[in-house]
Amino acid sequence: MSPATREALRDERGTITLYLLGLVVLAVTLVAGVTAVTAAHLARIRLLDVADGAALAAAGGLDDSAYTAGVGEAVPLSEEAVARRAADYVAGHERPANVLGWQLGPGTGTPDGHTAVVDLTGEARLPLVGGLLRDLGVRVSIHVTSRARADVGP
Repeated sequence: MSPATREALRDERGTITLYLLGLVVLAVTLVAGVTAVTAAHLARIRLLDVADGAALAAAGGLDDSAYTAGVGEAVPLSEEAVARRAADYVAGHERPANVLGWQLGPGTGTPDGHTAVVDLTGEARLPLVGGLLRDLGVRVSIHVTSRARADVGP
């Protein structure tokens, strides 16, 4: 081997370490990102489960007007009754571990007097990157809406 070839090989020594380091950083970033997205999706599913239950509980309760005016094709609902029943349902359920906080949104109520709508907003707890994001002032807020209607059959 000529001295020039040896010198060229010596200059290339150690460059694989830089490539491996870059690959490891890329892999760790990918794993952290996939884990965070999965945790956010699971938090959304859990919030949607609670919103569905709250909407069903609110749609199943009779409004006081049903006792005097009767029931038509669907159970009559009022804004206050839907909001109260939804709040009671949410308060009676334990918050999921990967949700930092939740609250009913302003859209909770009934648009037509027969359909219960529950808006639920929560903040997701993300593993691996959640602390870093909070330090940067970034919050992962999740908003779900659920609708339920109690139709009266023949």
